[in-house]
Amino acid sequence: MLRHDALGDAELQLETVVRRNHPSPISSCCIHSLYLSAILGAFVLQPSPRSANNMRLLKINGDGNFSLTRFIGREIPPYAILSHTWETDDQELTFQDMIRGAGRSKAGYRKIQFCGEQAKKDDLQYFWVDSCCIDKSSSAELSEAINSMFRWYKLAAKCYVYLSDVSISDSDQCDRYFQRSWELAFRQSRWFTRGWTLQELLAAPSVDFFSREGKRLGDKKSLELDIYEVSGIAITALQGTPLSQFSVTERMLWAANRETTIEEDRAYCLLGIFDVHLPQIYGEGVESAFRRLRKEIAVFSGK
Repeated sequence: MLRHDALGDAELQLETVVRRNHPSPISSCCIHSLYLSAILGAFVLQPSPRSANNMRLLKINGDGNFSLTRFIGREIPPYAILSHTWETDDQELTFQDMIRGAGRSKAGYRKIQFCGEQAKKDDLQYFWVDSCCIDKSSSAELSEAINSMFRWYKLAAKCYVYLSDVSISDSDQCDRYFQRSWELAFRQSRWFTRGWTLQELLAAPSVDFFSREGKRLGDKKSLELDIYEVSGIAITALQGTPLSQFSVTERMLWAANRETTIEEDRAYCLLGIFDVHLPQIYGEGVESAFRRLRKEIAVFSGK
């Protein structure tokens, strides 16, 4: 028990928050260390990803255009979510494009349209896409989104993986051996090399894979052997075994050969994999980001 005469109000508040949110006992010494780190700016106390409950969702209007709606907590309706690799040369639709009703000529428009149409087929009115549902001009909103991402994918009714580098024709689908026509491209897809897609694959319970034409290739279950052989992710993890059952080393290995456009994101994209939250400090460098991530993992795993 921490003595009241030894701590200020701020540290008492920190103790209350940590003990309420941490699943296992944590020592007074550790709490005091966290408090000192917060004072020095090395640690910023943020809400757990489990408590983040604000998100914008897209829907297709009657005129074929998209609209954004912000939902809070229990108001959030069932939704589909997109997993994809980003286009180059500013060809992704952004939040600002959505607000202005612009961006139809961008290459990324196709995947937004696909996601909305597929969601409608699955009787889902709303869908979420990272490129245009987050206002990235707001550092606070971006940080909240990054810390909430794993949870958003986990709670999605459907996750659509759009593979822009896997293409099949209608004749391929009629071919009895049609799977072989795209299997090599599937295994070589850039999607398997990106950092953010790791947590998207593992978090979402229902994952369907589609070609660039919007043709369904299979789901996480039917393609699990291919996914395992390409990614090295344990099949039991793909089948939904809690990630806490896998060692930190094994989970780190799943991400070892994955890349991100921004170097610090190599660490930030793993927050959900380890069930921790972390403030983003772009410009700190990847080594510093991983150092803070490992420290946070150690604190919250009790090691």
